[in-house]
Amino acid sequence: MPRILIFANGQLPDIERARPLVKPDDYIICADGGARHALALGLTPDVVIGDLDSITDGEIRQVEKAHVKLIKYSHDKDETDLELAMRYALDQKPTSIVVLAALGYRLDHTLGNFALLSDQALAALDVRFDDGIDEAFFCRDRSEVHGRAGDLVSLIPWGSPVEGVRTDGLKWPLRDEALQPEKTRGISNEMTAGAAEVRIAAGLLLVIHRRQP
Repeated sequence: MPRILIFANGQLPDIERARPLVKPDDYIICADGGARHALALGLTPDVVIGDLDSITDGEIRQVEKAHVKLIKYSHDKDETDLELAMRYALDQKPTSIVVLAALGYRLDHTLGNFALLSDQALAALDVRFDDGIDEAFFCRDRSEVHGRAGDLVSLIPWGSPVEGVRTDGLKWPLRDEALQPEKTRGISNEMTAGAAEVRIAAGLLLVIHRRQP
């Protein structure tokens, strides 16, 4: 299975900045109303999954006409549509997963989406949220950020202290230091070149990369 692209039902603040994220061989899954983003980009999803309460009748007609696979769940379910889409994606054994439109729109869903991203079942995969402006992922050992000088990078401990943090390519480096979840020390660092590296010894570190205009 190639890379999987999942469209969630959050916001895409600039669809043209999201367009370069799409690769020709991506396998495309839409979590319910996330189908609108795929269709706006001129893409045909491979699968639309969820309780189908946020996709419009017109969008359903479009995907049905294109013979897209529809997987419908009851509205009385324990999972969000994105969780169902992530579970389906994992079953396909992808090389990596990029989730678009996982941020914004509703704060409760945004926080829940970050919780999904922290799942240990994703630890062996490169899984990232991205909308063309903000990119977010968890560092469990070593991670790279690719952008350009001046881009912002924030390092946020998830739930507990993160030990042994080392960074390269950031304006304010960390050298085997600890970041505490109740402190904001890791917010708004800056890239000094086109790539930065983050390493940690223990913990779970949320990395948020904001591309500057």
